[in-house]
Amino acid sequence: SFDLSLNAMAIPVVAIVGRANVGKSTLFNKIVRQRNAIVHNTPGVTRDRNYGQACWFDKQFILIDTGGVDVGDDPVELKIKEQSLLAREEADAVVILADNQQGLTPSDLDVLEDIRKAGKPWFFAVNKVDAPGHFNQLGDFAKVGVKKLYAVSAEHGLGISDLLQDVVETFPEIPKEEYDGKAVRVAVVGRPNAGKSSLINKLLNSSRCIVSDVPGTTRDTTDSILEVEGKKYIFVDTAGIRKKGKTKKLLDKFSVIMALKAMERSDMVVLVLDAQAGVTSQDAAIAGYALERGRACVIVFNKWDLVEKGEKSFTDYQEEARGHLKFLDFAPIINLSAKTGRRLNKLFPQIDAVFDEYCKEISTGKINSCFEKALLKNPMSQYRGKLLKLYYSTQIRNRPPTFRCFVNYPEGIHFSYRRYLTNFLRKEFGFSGTPVKLVFSPNKPAKSS
Repeated sequence: SFDLSLNAMAIPVVAIVGRANVGKSTLFNKIVRQRNAIVHNTPGVTRDRNYGQACWFDKQFILIDTGGVDVGDDPVELKIKEQSLLAREEADAVVILADNQQGLTPSDLDVLEDIRKAGKPWFFAVNKVDAPGHFNQLGDFAKVGVKKLYAVSAEHGLGISDLLQDVVETFPEIPKEEYDGKAVRVAVVGRPNAGKSSLINKLLNSSRCIVSDVPGTTRDTTDSILEVEGKKYIFVDTAGIRKKGKTKKLLDKFSVIMALKAMERSDMVVLVLDAQAGVTSQDAAIAGYALERGRACVIVFNKWDLVEKGEKSFTDYQEEARGHLKFLDFAPIINLSAKTGRRLNKLFPQIDAVFDEYCKEISTGKINSCFEKALLKNPMSQYRGKLLKLYYSTQIRNRPPTFRCFVNYPEGIHFSYRRYLTNFLRKEFGFSGTPVKLVFSPNKPAKSS
């Protein structure tokens, strides 16, 4: 085996910071919704809505609404410091948002001063400039001393395009990754201290990754290449950050950001769970993002050596995971100990099997035959008094397997019937460990002449 550090850049991160109630979440929602994203109606998908993927002029980035960093009943000053900390440490660019109606406040200046010290690109935007008369109130913000002040209306979408145009221009060009394209790229994700670095260390049989009992000791994503029986795997350790701040929730925010970055550059995800702690809401949030990004997944219960014998069986743990992660019911679950290496030999066969399913291609004839049987067993219902018809289906891509279905009324397909067709595909063709996407388009495609 060998390892090699890759000089690959993750997707840029942009943070929105500012006082409470200045409109950070409104601006976040407006920017994220401008992207044509696939919406998952699958029941049980847990999303931390303070993170989103956005795109402006073909430049993708992760957007953070730092209002979600606020923790408990801490003083306002601490909340502002936490927001600035997250932006300063993890963001590639920062948007400072103020409220035009309230004018410039000492808290706005505190945020500005903190961000200035970081030495990163930042932009000062004034929200709630909703009408021409509101521009008269901007004079108060001259004290900020910026060359360009962005007047925006997060609610109505005004001025946002100018802001985003300047933000994305600060993004560095992402170089091509230098490795064999046949390698399977695996993001190792999970909550801090679940044992992600220890798992990779054991796999590499080296001290490639820093291991510590303090949650959050890994500062950046770390790529390593491992060759096993002639196959190459790229493992990305996303353990999060060095311990900063005093709140567990803030630490979890960092871990989600790092997981998002890694997922953008990976084919599949190994979700590491702490067998002692069980499945948490943060685990579900990270798993939800893996599903949204269409990544294959293997679920790993780590620290199996610390589980008391007779306390709970592995079947109990599997049922617990299925209960909390219902939207990942297709993902295989294994248990192991990264510390002792027990059952570690089970991981690569699962990765190989799942990746094969992730890349699987099904002929058009077999797909339509499968759906014909599904329709016979459970016919499509009516939509606005008209019978729904499925004309034709074909696979349009893999990684993950994606199928286009031509119907007369795409908007009439209920999510429950979409799930029924997806499950029928799984029964027929497997697809263990990988999401399956169905795209419904109007009418049958025109025949070529």
